[in-house]
Amino acid sequence: MFEGPFSSSLVGRAQEAGRVVVRIHDLRKWSDDTRHSKVDDRPYGGGAGMVIKPEPLYRALKDLGVMKNRAKPWVVFMSPQGVKFDQKTAEKLVKKKRILLICGHYEGIDERLMSWVDQEISIGDYVLTGGELPAMVVTDTIVRLVPGVVGDPLSLERDSFSSGILDYPHYTRPSLWRGKKVPAVLLSGNHADIEKWRRQEAVRRTKARRPDLLKQAGRKTDLN
Repeated sequence: MFEGPFSSSLVGRAQEAGRVVVRIHDLRKWSDDTRHSKVDDRPYGGGAGMVIKPEPLYRALKDLGVMKNRAKPWVVFMSPQGVKFDQKTAEKLVKKKRILLICGHYEGIDERLMSWVDQEISIGDYVLTGGELPAMVVTDTIVRLVPGVVGDPLSLERDSFSSGILDYPHYTRPSLWRGKKVPAVLLSGNHADIEKWRRQEAVRRTKARRPDLLKQAGRKTDLN
């Protein structure tokens, strides 16, 4: 599941340039089941789904340096019980030297393993089959923030959520397309007016689509 997303676009280029190292670890490598390499089992107490067994994941964490006192990775468990992932969380994570993402599956992992988890993260209030897709989302978001990965640092500052509000509308050539015109201010060459327009449009769009962000940012909504 990971090979395509991690070998293409910015994540792939970041690895080729040596700015990040992304390694994928198959938990079955640490399975104690010599026949089927099984790593999950039925939950105690009954119920649907399967749970990742403690021993294979413990062995994996140990081999990957989690039990070391120094240079241990920051361990993140992708879980619907975790804190909702956002840009601020990504900005904190990118400062970590090493991050180890644990992808649960179905009902998650044995609770006794949580002693070695530093942080639980959820990418939203909905149910997925496993933590693989959330791990890809988190990785992509963090890698974009690594210095030198995105060619123009200004684009990071203007991304939606980076400034606390949504991004402004974007236009490109031609200036007239199927009867629809690009706003005249963007063609004026007046950078002060353009920045003012972009700011107003960003606030207007945030007010209409995500008013909660304006409250969180404590921003004024005066669009005049």
